[in-house]
Formats: sequence, C-alpha cells, structure tokens
Amino acid sequence: MKIGILSDTHGTFDAKLENFFAGVNELWHAGDIGSLELADHIAAFKPLVAVYGNIDDHRVRIVYPRFQHFVREGVSVLMTHIGGYPQRYDPEARKYIERVRPDIFISGHSHILKVMHDPKYDLLHINPGAAGSNGCHAVRTAIRLEITDSNIHSLEVGEFKR
Repeated sequence: MKIGILSDTHGTFDAKLENFFAGVNELWHAGDIGSLELADHIAAFKPLVAVYGNIDDHRVRIVYPRFQHFVREGVSVLMTHIGGYPQRYDPEARKYIERVRPDIFISGHSHILKVMHDPKYDLLHINPGAAGSNGCHAVRTAIRLEITDSNIHSLEVGEFKR
C-alpha cells in the first residue's frame, strides 16, 4: 500500500502536491487542513484519513477527530496534530502512545520535517513538515512511503517551492 503523508496545508492543495501523491492509495493528513472544503477536495482526490489542527474551525472538528488510530497492512498508526517529539511528547499524545503502542506516530504543527526512530516506544515518528504556503517554513514538504506485509519502506520526501 502506498501512502502519502502531509500536514499544515493551511488551505493549499495544489498541482505540485497532486503530482507528488498521484500514485498513492491513501492520504494521511496530520491537521491544519484549512477548511472543510479543502478536506473534501483532498478526499475526492484520494481516500483521506485526517485529524484536525489548531487552526481548523468547528466544521472540520466535527468531521475529523483530534487523534486517529488505525491499522494498515499490519502497521498500527497513531496520528494527531500537536504531538511533540520523542522524549518531548505532548502529555495527551504520550498517554495515547502508551495505550495503543503504535508502529508509526504522526504529528504536524511545527512545520519542520522530521523522521526519526523513538527507541523508548519502538516507533517511527513522522512529522511531514508543512505542505501549505502559509507559515514560517521556507520549503513546503510532504512524504510518501509504502507498507507491505507489516514493513514500512521506500520513504521519500517531496520538497516544493512556496
């Protein structure tokens, strides 16, 4: 299964992102989508699993939860917008991590792309950075990866001009 991971679109999902994600089976969005209309647009492009972020309004929050826990190809995934990083997780995220023990933990919010192993919880932490044009980041980023038979592989980073 090919997966696209993004966050912090802040209302932007353009041809650059569509081209990068053209071959994926599903998109995972770690919040700050920007609007329910944009979420609907993304979901019409590819199946969407998403959480709301701190800039998302009540309409987005009605449709998308704060935390999503799901399994794909035998891999347990936990996603939220404000999650922190290994050794500095947000307290709510840490409680959820300890309860569900995901293989992958995805969060956004910082606009800083990071992919790292967390040895304490034995998980892959992914922050895809910011795919949108608004914010303090100089380069827009997103991630593609594959999951096959409980293995995560072929991770790629896409970088796009603002």
